[in-house]
Amino acid sequence: MNTKTDLIGDIVAQDFRTAAIFKKHHIDFCCKGGRTIQEACEHKNISPELLYNEIENLPKGNDSQIDFNNWELDLLADYIEKTHHRYVTEKIPILQAFLEKLAKVHGDRHPELLEIKSLFDASAQDLSAHLKKEELVLFPFIRNMVKAKLEQLPLPQPHFGTIENPIAMMKEEHSVEGERLRKIAELTDEYLPPADACNTYKVTFAMLQEFEDDLHRHIHLENNILFPKAIAMEEQLRVNG
Repeated sequence: MNTKTDLIGDIVAQDFRTAAIFKKHHIDFCCKGGRTIQEACEHKNISPELLYNEIENLPKGNDSQIDFNNWELDLLADYIEKTHHRYVTEKIPILQAFLEKLAKVHGDRHPELLEIKSLFDASAQDLSAHLKKEELVLFPFIRNMVKAKLEQLPLPQPHFGTIENPIAMMKEEHSVEGERLRKIAELTDEYLPPADACNTYKVTFAMLQEFEDDLHRHIHLENNILFPKAIAMEEQLRVNG
């Protein structure tokens, strides 16, 4: 790893522990992972040397982290679907119910709750459609590519032309969701409940923070590992085919 020249997404792909460092400094490592640390710091008024040192001072070895970077692509797609897609599907209705209650009970004193609810409802609707597109179109094609490679079969011609087309759409949708959750984080003061917050208020903010953290890991695995490797595999199969 060369922290001065590698892209942020590649740095996190090599060692996910660095994600905590970027998050601490409010640097997007998933939707905006295609930047160097130097480029990201220019917009944050942060010294890049500070991040270089923090990454360099991480304990050597990465044994406690799963090495997603070396997984087969069909296995990685399965993991994303069964872990992160399932998480989103399960948490959305719970969070919507909590936010509905908070908006009704506390909306007068905390009008920002109405905007938070509106943003999350929009995110819930778009994310649900987004997951279906991955599960019904993109991920099955990735699995077919792996099968074609292993069994030396011709690559099926998809209706979308090249895999770069649905991937570009997925990445654009990731950026939209990233912006929505950044706005929610701002409106909640980084998920800090107000002094008069009830238990439901506190639980909801904690769940929103967990939801954002999970989505960051989810988008990172796709944008920085699964998608570029899938594009490379398609190119290789077409050349060899």
